[in-house]
Amino acid sequence: MIPAAFDYARPASLDEAVRVLADAGEDAKVLAGGQSLMPLLRLRLAYPDALVDLDRLDGLREIRDDGDAVVIGALATHHQVLRDPLVNEHLPLLARATATVADPAVRHRGTFGGSLAHADPAGDLPAVALALDAVLHARSVRGEREIPAAEFFVDWMTSALEPDELLTAVRIPKLGPGWGVHYEKFHRTAQAWAIVGVACAVRRVQGAVEDVRVALTNMGPVPVRASAVERFAEGRTLSRDALRAAAAHAADGTGPPADLHGSAEYRTHLAGVLTARALTAAAGV
Repeated sequence: MIPAAFDYARPASLDEAVRVLADAGEDAKVLAGGQSLMPLLRLRLAYPDALVDLDRLDGLREIRDDGDAVVIGALATHHQVLRDPLVNEHLPLLARATATVADPAVRHRGTFGGSLAHADPAGDLPAVALALDAVLHARSVRGEREIPAAEFFVDWMTSALEPDELLTAVRIPKLGPGWGVHYEKFHRTAQAWAIVGVACAVRRVQGAVEDVRVALTNMGPVPVRASAVERFAEGRTLSRDALRAAAAHAADGTGPPADLHGSAEYRTHLAGVLTARALTAAAGV
């Protein structure tokens, strides 16, 4: 199909980009890698009046050390994130999850910030941002603001970004010594969205679970923190039985969708199974 007609802008600077977006009004869309947006345009599931192409904003591609955190520019590609030494050293959960995103062609064009701003609950990276307590930085003509990941995803494919705001960077606290991580997901093919996914990080101290973070992909209209699992796992001994018992609570408080790929009951079952795998793998038991 052919997209509906729209105005096109390709700003040369961040200041120009936010001005153009402000002038374009609420019916504008931002183009980063385009791996999610272009199919929507072709199918006319999205029909913006204006398209703001960020391809010339090279300053938003940087990945840098920020003391106790790593800051990732919104236009950094998945391939760039996957191969970055800072990410692999300090944010191994993000590296593991990014390696499962679609296929190499998509990872070379798709962007980290674009994936988060798209806010698809079946996407892999929103759950990782939630598990790692990421803070997202937004910019508009009114200035800059920071949005915690727990507040960023507000509904199905809807983020907390205002129509005139651009996501510019994501700040993610480093994981220190003692942390084990794992990303587990079930999908039909390598290129398909996750039917259910689990982002997990476990900090081990003297044979016990000192801290645990678990976030779920595609178990509701937004990525969700499996807080019941975290409560049941923290303080337990590092044993498979204890972690599997905690994983049984993975679906507590969730609202999994039902579609052609699986019923809500099927996803509830998968959440428990995959969380048990992710917990035991992250804990190394």
